[in-house]
Amino acid sequence: MPATSHWTTAGIVLAAAAALLQPLAAARAAETLTPHKATYDVRISVLGGTLVSEVTKVDPGFMANTVIKATGMSRMIARGAIQESSYFLLEADGVRPTQYRSIDTIATEDESVVLDFDWRERKVHGVVNNETFDEPLEGRVHDRVSIQYELMLDLLSGKAADRYWLLDGNELKPLNVKNIGTRTVEVPYGRFEAVGIQHSKENSTRVTTLWCAEELDYLPVIIEQHRKGKLGVRAVLASYEPLTESMASE
Repeated sequence: MPATSHWTTAGIVLAAAAALLQPLAAARAAETLTPHKATYDVRISVLGGTLVSEVTKVDPGFMANTVIKATGMSRMIARGAIQESSYFLLEADGVRPTQYRSIDTIATEDESVVLDFDWRERKVHGVVNNETFDEPLEGRVHDRVSIQYELMLDLLSGKAADRYWLLDGNELKPLNVKNIGTRTVEVPYGRFEAVGIQHSKENSTRVTTLWCAEELDYLPVIIEQHRKGKLGVRAVLASYEPLTESMASE
């Protein structure tokens, strides 16, 4: 099957079981996502760009869209954009993605990914660069966008895990996660006390660190990616705006 990779900046009943899940479901109802639009200033090596992330409520779930593109003189080198979207539901056991789409026109060759999650049949149907695949779904699996919101909600509930499963293109990869403590950070949008969450894929030299602000529902205010110890990507929060239903539809 084909493989794909691109940056990002950086989600898995019986009546007795349902009764046991009621307290968790109530907690999840209180720990919901705030629809918002966030803009980041991005530096990738010598290139500058912006990352715009927008989350809207689309009943019964949420739609998250991100766009990364070069700005200023960097557009002379890197044309195009990386566009990703994920529609997901917020359920008792966490974030459950249903659809994911990605188009990368910055890469040397255009790359596209389509994922459709069928949780009833426990399988995912995907298309990577026009080649299709079907794989079984086992446990909680996330796409490259929904996994961030799973992590935010887990931090809100104080139950962040040390491992998540990411479907990256057609490859299911374990993502190892650890808390590296808190520190005060300053970004264009303001000054925050942030918790550091570091994650990496198995056997990868690439490590991503998210500095997440509790007052913004643990939205990352700094995103850093190191490879072999060298900083390659850094994004800092430039603006943040909660969205009302009417604003999201404009």
